[in-house]
Amino acid sequence: MDWMLLIAAGLLEIVGVIGIKRVAKDNNWTNNIILIGGFVLSFQLLIRAMETIPLATAYAVWTGIGSVGAAIVGMIFFNESKSWLRIGSILGIIFAVIGLKMVG
Repeated sequence: MDWMLLIAAGLLEIVGVIGIKRVAKDNNWTNNIILIGGFVLSFQLLIRAMETIPLATAYAVWTGIGSVGAAIVGMIFFNESKSWLRIGSILGIIFAVIGLKMVG
């Protein structure tokens, strides 16, 4: 169950990052609610998940999901670079997080 909470926390971190981008473009109540709500809920779920998942593993997975998700969202919805180096870096993050999970 804690792994599901951790994955949900990572996905909500992506929501918070989308909120940051939206606030940067148009600072209004809706975008601020997306930003704040995404991060508050993400932190709450991360805290719950860390009750049983080791700190290093939980934090690496949470930031990995957020980083990879934000990069993918940026490429798909915000016309950010889709270079092979960027995609390779995303894959590197994914493999590193999987490695930490396997050894942790």
